[in-house]
Amino acid sequence: MLERMVPDGELLLSSAHQGFYAGRKRPGALKNTGLRQRIEDFIAWANREALAQGLPEQVIPPDPHGRVGLARFRRTLAWHIARRPGGLIALAIQYGHVRTVLDARIFSGYATRSRRGIHRVIDVETALAAADTAAHLRDRIAEGEKISGPAARRALTAAAQAPRFEGRLVPRTFAKKASAYLSRDGLVLFDSPDACLICVFKRDNALCEPGPDATVPNQPECRPGCGNAIRTDSHDDALRARADRSDQRAAHAPEPMARRLRTAAARDRATADAHDTNCRRTR
Repeated sequence: MLERMVPDGELLLSSAHQGFYAGRKRPGALKNTGLRQRIEDFIAWANREALAQGLPEQVIPPDPHGRVGLARFRRTLAWHIARRPGGLIALAIQYGHVRTVLDARIFSGYATRSRRGIHRVIDVETALAAADTAAHLRDRIAEGEKISGPAARRALTAAAQAPRFEGRLVPRTFAKKASAYLSRDGLVLFDSPDACLICVFKRDNALCEPGPDATVPNQPECRPGCGNAIRTDSHDDALRARADRSDQRAAHAPEPMARRLRTAAARDRATADAHDTNCRRTR
């Protein structure tokens, strides 16, 4: 929506197009005061809409910790960005630290983050996302899903030991805890939705060629046959659904694109079949 409100190439929160200063246009982005007011106005608007639509359970309640300022809003944005595929790289770009993403391999080792602010944000969001992945795996196991892969035993251990962080405050001191959590080589889970797997990252086993001090996988270079991979029944379903979509696209695509799509579909189904053959029940 913000992109539609401003001209191409303009700042999303441009003061010239979103600020109201008695008809005057100011250069640059909105200032802190204006942004804080926008956040408060958005909460008020969302609550009015929730009540108007008969959805009182969707009302945003008063925050016991005070007004939602820019620092907390920044963390909320970071939370949502980091949990998208490739989100950590997008997070660095969004916050203007382009040097952190010039090389995915360097990025995986956190070697280029020269500013402490983004260092803390990425460490914290990586740790929280990894803990969420472990919690979701624990829930799937409790629901009876089966698991397969060379790292299955380590994944079960990691899922059982991982803490839950839903709804918790993240103080400044949490950055050190996040760094310590990520340093547990072989016991941290990273979701890889594009590859339809979970990486139980152990640096010496990784085929993605992470840096020597990396604490996260180099996900753009995720490769089949890695000793850190595991899959669940949910991944099995996702692989088969993706194979069906590839076949549908192949039916309307010219050669050789159709051939590549059919090959990809066959590969996904073979991977899903391997899960069915090798999976183990967890309860």
